[in-house]
Amino acid sequence: MTVVRRRAIGLLLAGTLAVAACGRDSDRQPEAPHGPAPYIPTRVIQTPHYRIHSAANATQARDVAAAVEALRDAYGRVFGNIAPRERLELVLYRDRAEFKANNRSSPWAEAYYREPRAYGYPGSGDNPHHWMLHEATHQLLRQASGFRLRAWANEGVASYFGAGTLSEGVLDPAKPDRSAYPVWWLASMRLSGDPQADIDRGEIIPLEQIVEGTGPPIAQNVNTYYLHYWSLAHYLLEGDGSRHRAAFLRLLDRGGEPADFRRLIGPYAQVQRGWYEHLRGMQERLRAARGN
Repeated sequence: MTVVRRRAIGLLLAGTLAVAACGRDSDRQPEAPHGPAPYIPTRVIQTPHYRIHSAANATQARDVAAAVEALRDAYGRVFGNIAPRERLELVLYRDRAEFKANNRSSPWAEAYYREPRAYGYPGSGDNPHHWMLHEATHQLLRQASGFRLRAWANEGVASYFGAGTLSEGVLDPAKPDRSAYPVWWLASMRLSGDPQADIDRGEIIPLEQIVEGTGPPIAQNVNTYYLHYWSLAHYLLEGDGSRHRAAFLRLLDRGGEPADFRRLIGPYAQVQRGWYEHLRGMQERLRAARGN
């Protein structure tokens, strides 16, 4: 595991506390940190759907451009045709040091979204794009679809796309990439097969607490929360033969509110059973792929 990958809290708290439009106060973005406006590179790369202000080298910029276009295609396959709009804007810094020098989000962020732009830098390793894809999904949810979502839905959908497998120019969010956050933590979960026992041990947060935002403090449970957000969105879109997909999309239109969750998806106890088994199944497949 690289140092950058271990910086999970960077993306998480940046997305949850600093930039993502979550919860009942989603209409109000947090104030930007004090200091000058971030440097915006003057070189601009245009793709069919993006305007990228880039200080990265040409190869890196081209790779990021292809990745976000693949993201938009995958997003469109889930949410349908997106009405024509102006190109969305990304800021791509030369490297991590330049990003950090211009970071106007949480100091630990590896990428962030502050309307109207998503900010990041070229990554490295087996999956160099997952941080930017996560934040670019927040941008699509807000600027392309107009959603204002509670945290579990906003972060869940962003994680669903950000942690998808990108191969030969196609992003498959249904197929988790074990090199992406938060999937790389999945194998370490201690799931017994008894959801109540796992809740009692603190390994699983009850579904009701996830949806209603009443669980333990996120600052002390960041990775656990994001495994829950991601796996719940993955279950509602892909699990049990995608039986919940249409209802979940309607739920997103209504902001992911708890009352609408219960009405459109089902009682917490019932949905929790299906979600838990889906999570276990993904964990087993991941371990099998790793030969564990």
